[in-house]
Amino acid sequence: MTEIVDVAIIGAGPYGLSIAAHLAGSGVDFRIFGSAMHTWRTSMPEGMVLKSEGNGSNLYDPAGEMPLSRFCADRGLPYQDIGFPIPLATFIDYGIAFQQRFVPRLEDRLVTEVKPTAYGFDLHLGDGEVAPARRVIVAAGIRAYEYMPPQLADLPTELASHSAIHVKVEPFAGREVAVIGGGASAINLAALLHRTGAKVTLIARRPAIAYCGPPSERTLLERIKEPESGLGTGWRSWACCAMPMVFHAMPEAFRLMVVRKHLPAAPGWTLQPQVDGIVPTILGATFARADAVGGRVRLELDLRGGKKQIVTADHVMAGTGYRVDMRRLAFLGPDVLDRLDCVNHTPRLSRWFESSVPGLHFVGTAAANSFGPMMRFAYGAGFVSRRLSKHLVRASARGSVRGGNAPSAPWPKATLAGT
Repeated sequence: MTEIVDVAIIGAGPYGLSIAAHLAGSGVDFRIFGSAMHTWRTSMPEGMVLKSEGNGSNLYDPAGEMPLSRFCADRGLPYQDIGFPIPLATFIDYGIAFQQRFVPRLEDRLVTEVKPTAYGFDLHLGDGEVAPARRVIVAAGIRAYEYMPPQLADLPTELASHSAIHVKVEPFAGREVAVIGGGASAINLAALLHRTGAKVTLIARRPAIAYCGPPSERTLLERIKEPESGLGTGWRSWACCAMPMVFHAMPEAFRLMVVRKHLPAAPGWTLQPQVDGIVPTILGATFARADAVGGRVRLELDLRGGKKQIVTADHVMAGTGYRVDMRRLAFLGPDVLDRLDCVNHTPRLSRWFESSVPGLHFVGTAAANSFGPMMRFAYGAGFVSRRLSKHLVRASARGSVRGGNAPSAPWPKATLAGT
C-alpha cells in the first residue's frame, strides 16, 4: 500500500495552495490534488476583472514573500491596492506562479472518492491509485455548487446554461442572449457579451442593480466611521475579517443570517458604465415559465404590479450564482455524507475547520456558515492557512492517527439536511 501521509488536500485554488504553502517544510507530510486555479481558469469568462481590490486578492505563503503586488511589480503589470480592477488573467497567472514556487509537488489528478478507514481516509484517484491519508482538507472551490433556476433546468444545454461554463463568449456574437441575474456573474457576462456583439437582454429580480461603490479618497473621520478591510469598508466587514473566531462562537441562527445577508453578489463599480443605459434591462422580474419553441427560448416573466412580459432569445445564461451543498461533491459518498452533520447542507465545523467526521476538514465557501462571509472570498485564505497549518503541525507532532483529535465540542446527531 502507498505510504500514509498526514494530510491530503483536495483543490488547488487560493485556499488549497495557501494551506499547502504553509505546510511545506513544516514537518507535516502532505499531498495536494487538483489543477492549479482550476475554477478561475474554467468557470469565469475571459476578459472579466475581479470585484475584490488588489489588496484583497492575495495568495498566502508563511513569510509573505509573494503578494499580488510583488508579482505585478516583477512583471511590470499595473497594480494598486485599491482602485485598479485586477484582470482575471493576471490573477490566474499569479496563482499559477505561486503554485510553481511554493507548491511544486501539486498533483494534477482527480479525486473520485473519499472513503473513511481505520487510519483516516483513502482517496481514490481517477487513474486507479488509492492515496491513504490521516486527514483530508476539502478546498474544492465553488464549481460543483452552481445553481440553475428550476424553470431553466430542464431545457437543453444548447438553449440554457449556467454562467460557469462560459469561458469564451465570442460564439454568441450576433445572437440574442438573455442573461439572468443581478450579481457579479450576470453583469460581467452582460458586459462581455455586449462588447462581443451579442444582442443582450439582462433580466433581474431586483428593482435595481446594486453595484459596489467606487473607491475614493477618504477623510480620517470617514475611515473611523467606515474602517477598511479586505472585504471593503464598514464595521461589519471589518469585524468579519478581524474576528472570525468570535463569529464562530455566535449562535448558529445569527451566523446563518449574517452570511445570507452580508456582502451579496454585487457587481463591481467598473461594470456600471458598461451596462447601465447600454444593455436593455428588465428589473423586478421573476420567472413564470420557460419553454423551448422552434429552437429558441420563450421566457414568460412576472413583473411588479401584476404585469407580464414575454422575452424570446437564442440562448439563456443563468448568472444565478452558487449554493453550497455537500451532496454536490461527487467524491463524497454515503459513508461520509451519512455521518456529516450539516446545516443548510453545509458542514458544521469545529474551531479547527473539522467536521463531524473526525479528520475531515472543509475550507473556503463551505466554511462560511461557521466562520463568516470572509470564507467566500480569496482573502479568507490567509486566516485559514495560518490557523489550520498550526493545528496540523501540532497534530502531526503528537502522532495523531485516524484523523487526529475529535472535534472540539460534542456533535449533535448527524443530519445532512440540517436545521
